[in-house]
Amino acid sequence: MSHLLDRVKLDKALSAKKYAAQLEENQIRLRSLAQRVHEEGLSCVFAFEGWDAAGKGGAIRRLTQPLDPRLYEVHAIAAPEGEDKVRHYLYRFWRRLPDGGQICVFDRTWYGRVLVERVEGFAKEYEWKRAYREIEEFEGQLVDSGVILAKFWLHISKAEQLRRFETRKNDHLRSWKLTEEDWRNREKWAAYEAAVREMIEKTSTKRAPWTIVEANDKYWARIRVLSTCVATIEKALESTKGKRKKRKKTA
Repeated sequence: MSHLLDRVKLDKALSAKKYAAQLEENQIRLRSLAQRVHEEGLSCVFAFEGWDAAGKGGAIRRLTQPLDPRLYEVHAIAAPEGEDKVRHYLYRFWRRLPDGGQICVFDRTWYGRVLVERVEGFAKEYEWKRAYREIEEFEGQLVDSGVILAKFWLHISKAEQLRRFETRKNDHLRSWKLTEEDWRNREKWAAYEAAVREMIEKTSTKRAPWTIVEANDKYWARIRVLSTCVATIEKALESTKGKRKKRKKTA
């Protein structure tokens, strides 16, 4: 049986004209939906993972660009420090979850336990294997409590990653975005790919499915992310609308 990643078509692309039109359309819809989320006291969690240089930052910027700054927060997750370092790895995510009416974006997530911590040996084998169950339960609890959840893996080819690395290296305005760690991670592509495949297989559930974003073309990837967020919120609002009507009838 082929893996979901094997069926990803990385040649999908948008022209600049179509991108501009779809960007405006989706951002207008998203701004309106965010206001409804706020008014109804719901909360959203959008989780982003992907290869280095896959375009997570650009997608997140287009996602938050149209939003009222008071209605969202972005958490860029790096290695844990201080209190986060001495507690269970999910603790730092629990305490960063949004209040009612808010949107929370995670740039890197709890999946670090089964990706970088697994590959780099920061977590023992029994710890990262146990994490699949812990993560499924964590996400299930979020969804069951009414959180609108969407999680994205931005997927690019190894050749496209190299092209982007070389572009950054030769651009003095963006060279700061390329680190020695990026090159070291690239050398372990096969190990990371194996971890990604197992992660998707074990944690793409009915309540919390992965959206695999074809990200070789940045225009396509940004629109795919935005349209998925729009559709996810619309579906959740429709669901809560039905529940409100049901409660009203039985009141």
